Amino acid sequence: MGEIRLMNVTKKFGDFTAVNDISLTIDDCKFFSFLGPSGCGKTTILRMIAGFELPTEGRIFLDNQDITDVPSYKRPVNTIFQNYSLFPHMSIFDNVAFGLKIKKLDKHQIKEQVEKILTIVQMQDHKFKFPNQISGGQMQRVAIARALVNEPKVLLLNDHLLPKFQIKCSHRLIE
Repeated sequence: MGEIRLMNVTKKFGDFTAVNDISLTIDDCKFFSFLGPSGCGKTTILRMIAGFELPTEGRIFLDNQDITDVPSYKRPVNTIFQNYSLFPHMSIFDNVAFGLKIKKLDKHQIKEQVEKILTIVQMQDHKFKFPNQISGGQMQRVAIARALVNEPKVLLLNDHLLPKFQIKCSHRLIE
């Protein structure tokens, strides 16, 4: 479950057209890359799929459900941004646990899920550190863990991010 379909999607910012009449289907369990020069609309498409931007025209579907007007926080989609967007005032553990706390899972369940994903990304020994105490590669692994701990149907990676892990269709990581 995770098929994405864009139907005649256009995004305008004033007089500037960032994305013009895009239609495509990305099948479930597939890796898909948008390639092109800076400013051609790649990030805008990701932001619309994630719900951070609304299309000016067209519709966006996830598993045949129209999610065009669904707020980003209600979509089963997680995004890893170029700058990782880690909270500098939170430990690695708390950064990864953030989405689970928002979902109001019980503390035991949060601890169990965070410990498991930190082990998978080999960051369990750094869980009490803060983002400024780890390397860029380690920050990338924390960002991946934070995104995957919520078991999203779709994981969006912006620009140069290519994880060192593969995502199975069951939404579990393997090395």
